[in-house]
Amino acid sequence: MKLKEAIENLGEKEAISQANTLATDIGVNWNNGICHVFSVIVKAPSRIPNIGANNDDKITVIRKWILKYQKGLENRASVRISNPPGTIPDPVVEEIIASCLTQLKSDDLNKITYAHRLGMSAENILGLLLEEYLAINLKNHGWHCAWGETIKSVDFVNENGRLLQIKNRSNSENSSSSQIRYGTLIEKWYRIRADRLEYMWDGINTICETNHLSEISFVKFVKETLTSNPKALAVETNNPWGTT
Repeated sequence: MKLKEAIENLGEKEAISQANTLATDIGVNWNNGICHVFSVIVKAPSRIPNIGANNDDKITVIRKWILKYQKGLENRASVRISNPPGTIPDPVVEEIIASCLTQLKSDDLNKITYAHRLGMSAENILGLLLEEYLAINLKNHGWHCAWGETIKSVDFVNENGRLLQIKNRSNSENSSSSQIRYGTLIEKWYRIRADRLEYMWDGINTICETNHLSEISFVKFVKETLTSNPKALAVETNNPWGTT
């Protein structure tokens, strides 16, 4: 049974009641945001994520959704331990660079390889850092994070029913999320333009009726978070600069 079918069969009131009970049993505080997130998918079936297997019953599939939310919450940047890349560098990449920049030495090429991989690791957690920064700073304004992608193409929900999708860059939305958002009331915001250095914090301050979100504040959060939890950034042990 899929989650959508389970909610339809139970009805709004009973589905919420069951989710409340299951969350409490699992150890998730129902009143700490998850209740508002679940309320959205109960009232808008088109936004229910594809969760559930053929042999799942109604309770099992709701429990899976709650565990998905919990996993997302527990994987936030401030507490996660990121794994290094599972692939090895392709040696021919250094040959390509060396063929064009003949002045580079072997050590230079090695540093370029690992700098690129380190940069990708940083980009992998950038979205998580932005998500957690907003979750912390918007909670008192009635906005709650849909941790673990527990609503289709929605990252934050407001207690009054508004929906928000956030992206780091203006070019980072894929076609599938565009299609899901088309024709809906999901609001959209991105942090920075992809074609020039222009930050869009005024936009989210307007959407969320705040005035304290800024790039300076976000960078401060990033530094404090990584200082407190350096293992959030995956650093390969054989990189040229050592480990955290």
